[in-house]
Amino acid sequence: MAKVLITGASGFVGNNVARKLLGLGHSVNLILREQHADWRLRDVYDDVVVHLVDLRDSDRLIRAVKSVGPEWVFHLAAHGAYSTQDNLKQILETNVIGTANLVHACLQTGTEVFVNTGASSEYGFKDHAPAEVESLEPNSYYAVAKASATMFCSYIARSRGVRIPTLRLYSVYGPYEEPTRLMPTLILQGMGNALPPLVHPEIARDFVYVDDVVEAYILAATVQDQDPAAIYNVGTGIQTTIQEVIAVARRQLNITEEPEWASMKDRIWDTGTWLSDSRHIQQSLGWTPQYSFEQGFAKMVEWFRANPAVMEAYRLSI
Repeated sequence: MAKVLITGASGFVGNNVARKLLGLGHSVNLILREQHADWRLRDVYDDVVVHLVDLRDSDRLIRAVKSVGPEWVFHLAAHGAYSTQDNLKQILETNVIGTANLVHACLQTGTEVFVNTGASSEYGFKDHAPAEVESLEPNSYYAVAKASATMFCSYIARSRGVRIPTLRLYSVYGPYEEPTRLMPTLILQGMGNALPPLVHPEIARDFVYVDDVVEAYILAATVQDQDPAAIYNVGTGIQTTIQEVIAVARRQLNITEEPEWASMKDRIWDTGTWLSDSRHIQQSLGWTPQYSFEQGFAKMVEWFRANPAVMEAYRLSI
């Protein structure tokens, strides 16, 4: 079993990664900000070791990483992925400086593999599924910061000969997702036979279920003979429009209310073409998504129904 260090475990995907690694029997350490959201972690605090460190504090970060001596590092801490996170200084400091500080700290401890988290928004608007070798055209402050962090990790991996793969995540959904996001809001309101405000029906995403994403992280850490600076797109390769999402939700939740399209203003990143070319991760790591959107949505509904206390916490948040 490996000694593991995870950043961003108070967030959606990081929390799912931490829970999976705990279930596999690994020794899990978390780096968290002092003011982190704790609702996703309350039932696992006794099973992990928490280090309260700001990634921007390089000296304290080095001491924390040295105290752990991790074999695997999963870096999922980020700022700017949500529309409410628009502070440019914090976006750059967290995603670029924070990443650089963590990489340098890990270089001093002989970490076996550092799995970095990128974003599909690094590609910007495309009219096709971009491969990892395509030019980047980031379409937001957050996308610029994530692209910069990815390039930094790739440079260090090649120049130092260490393994730092990056996973460029597409639209991840599932248990513990941010309460204000579409899927939790849709499920909770749908259980009451209602629909939330909606963008244009042809807005599209490549929705990938979180269990599949977690598997990609584990493969990135454990599969040998990879390019040390490998970049992998993590998506299904299937585009789903918001109209199709609502059709699935209405069918599974027996919603009779009709959708009011364009009752919510489009975001700057909304587009009618957004899908992943995931051939590289499939060929190199043997990863394939196990859940269609309909299957993943059904599993998420099942999770809400099996966790009424969590469901109530979500209702109080939206």
